[in-house]
Amino acid sequence: MSTDAPADPASQPSTGPFNPPAAQGESALPTADAAYWEAAAASFDDEPDHGLRDPAVRSAWAARLRAWLPSGPATVLDLGCGTGSLALLAAEQGHRVTGVDRSPRMIARARAKLAGRDAAFVVGDAAEPPVGEQRFDAVLVRHVLWALPDPVAALRRWAGLLTPGGRLVLVEGRWGEAEPVGIPAAELTGLVEPLAARTYVESLSGDPALWGKEVTDERYVLIAELPRRHTEVVDVHLVLRRGEEVLLARRAGTGYADGLLHAPSGHAEDGEDVREAMIREAAEEIGLRLAPEDLKVALVMQHCAPPPARPRIGWFFEAAYGAGGEPWNREPDKCAELAWFRLDALPDDMVAYCRAGLDGLRAGHRFLLHWHRPGDAIAHAPSAPSRAIALDGAWPSG
Repeated sequence: MSTDAPADPASQPSTGPFNPPAAQGESALPTADAAYWEAAAASFDDEPDHGLRDPAVRSAWAARLRAWLPSGPATVLDLGCGTGSLALLAAEQGHRVTGVDRSPRMIARARAKLAGRDAAFVVGDAAEPPVGEQRFDAVLVRHVLWALPDPVAALRRWAGLLTPGGRLVLVEGRWGEAEPVGIPAAELTGLVEPLAARTYVESLSGDPALWGKEVTDERYVLIAELPRRHTEVVDVHLVLRRGEEVLLARRAGTGYADGLLHAPSGHAEDGEDVREAMIREAAEEIGLRLAPEDLKVALVMQHCAPPPARPRIGWFFEAAYGAGGEPWNREPDKCAELAWFRLDALPDDMVAYCRAGLDGLRAGHRFLLHWHRPGDAIAHAPSAPSRAIALDGAWPSG
């Protein structure tokens, strides 16, 4: 969904910066309605700062982007990209751009606008971009965060999509006088600072060339640079045992390993320990209400998908069938099916590191490495070299 600010934000109902009406049971802002932006796509570029048709406006935005984005050719994720005007400027400056927007018509216009460029566009939710394991040097977001129901979660997700030392470029504001909407710079700074090594706010209100007119409300960009120290996502996997069988889920609509089988899984959120994360993910994905005593650690694995993915630490927890209730598919938009398979006869159409983890568990291991090499497939390939390395002894023969 493109959630760029309406042409006249002051005419919109007051909501407060972090509480769109849809979350309060009131009439939703147009910015929260994908249908609104589908209808607006045809005329979206008529706004000077949307279409950038005026050479002066286009030049002003190009100069700002050149200062905000990394100096060398970089990977840039443009969220709520609309018709791709900023994505085009970034591509012209040598960057490789991926754009995400919930409106298919916006995406169609962006693809046409950047035809022949090093750019890709996908339909999806800016708050949960469907980019799989990809990581980016910069995440660019203009007038989107203010309209999301949970900006804190979105910021965490976006920060997790950056390479070490990457940067968030957040163009936001506070529009209107009587009943303003948006996010003040001071409040957004407070939300971003826990995630960043350094933040910088630059006012955009005093530059009419950016907007095609004089403006008096608060408009700004916040640039946040992430720490360069090594960090890894921590993910959790449920090995639900029914005798000699384990439960697997077929991924769908996630942007990563879709069509392949995988253990029910997810990643730990800020402030969660790994057991809490596993209990939450089991409830969200397969409806189990597990207690801490239902879980035991089966395996710990450091794994990494094919480059340019970043490494992760995976915790595999075992639970017995019957604990927490009967499993069922609570996320059909992300899971095509649930099925039981014998642990000694696992299918080949699995995510490779998950298959290696279950094979290692069956072989009696508790600590593994599984790092893909360039050219490796995400899927398990029986004839390919094994990437699993046991850290607690030699892998048994047979």
